[in-house]
Amino acid sequence: MRTTIRFTLGSALLAATAAFGQAFPNKPITVVVPVAPGGILDTVARMIAPEMQKALGQPIVVDNKPGASGNIGATIVAKAKPDGYTLLMGYSMFHVGNPSMFANLQWDPLKDFTSVAMLVNSPHVLAVNPSVPANNIKELVALAKAQPGKLNYATPGSGSVPHVGMELFKQQTGTDFTHVPYKGAGPAMQDVIAGNVQVTVATPPSLLQFVQAGRLRALAVAAKTRHPLLPDVPTAAEQGYPDFVLEAWLALFAPTGTPPDVVAKISAAAKQALSNPEVVEKTRATGMSMYYLPPAELDVVVKNDLAYWSKVIRDAKIKAD
Repeated sequence: MRTTIRFTLGSALLAATAAFGQAFPNKPITVVVPVAPGGILDTVARMIAPEMQKALGQPIVVDNKPGASGNIGATIVAKAKPDGYTLLMGYSMFHVGNPSMFANLQWDPLKDFTSVAMLVNSPHVLAVNPSVPANNIKELVALAKAQPGKLNYATPGSGSVPHVGMELFKQQTGTDFTHVPYKGAGPAMQDVIAGNVQVTVATPPSLLQFVQAGRLRALAVAAKTRHPLLPDVPTAAEQGYPDFVLEAWLALFAPTGTPPDVVAKISAAAKQALSNPEVVEKTRATGMSMYYLPPAELDVVVKNDLAYWSKVIRDAKIKAD
């Protein structure tokens, strides 16, 4: 009789465990966005959340936790229970750049996070005020070398993708531009348009209307291919600078220790969301491109980018504000 009871209880426990594993998700999932509402991270999170919700059968809650260049949100997720119910909307320069720009971070991109899915990416464009006598990269480089340090470039802030990207450009071309950081992309762009600063690097949607109006001159797209919003602007590679590639990406991450089957289920839901025609169209309107990668391939991107950008940041001695 005892043997029968033990067998029955053991079977019940195994059945309960299996049922629990199959039950994910059985409550709402929170996606932590480490910036304030309205930015590109927030926009993409809110675009894919409804479609992921359909795939997973549970609500997807977008929770903005801005501050400290993404570190507040990243810390929250890094310390969350690894059960798949708390995810991070990661941004490339936060995820692979912050470890080199901030001392005493409370999270590590490799030790504290599990890759879930790459979502989208966006190239950046090198542009100048029309008063600058340069129509391509070669002419800008020649101008900068003729007057070292006299040309300024505007960015949304120290440690931003445009900042790190221009430091990469300086390293690759042997030029010297002076960095002028602003508190946000808007003020930076306005000062370049006004001619107070000569050069900037920005995403295609940020400068498209100004290029079309003749208030900015786009010199190059820092990507492997031309951008559909700026089809007449050649890539840096077309101009003889194949290594000047500056693309921002957004991806989903979970706390380390999240079960692989849970990660796979969330990743599949993200892939399904990205295939929705409305999401595709909305993403294109932001100037970004669909770029789904599964966990293993996202892992490779993170490790490679971490090594690459850490060197650029160290060599340029960049420290975030």
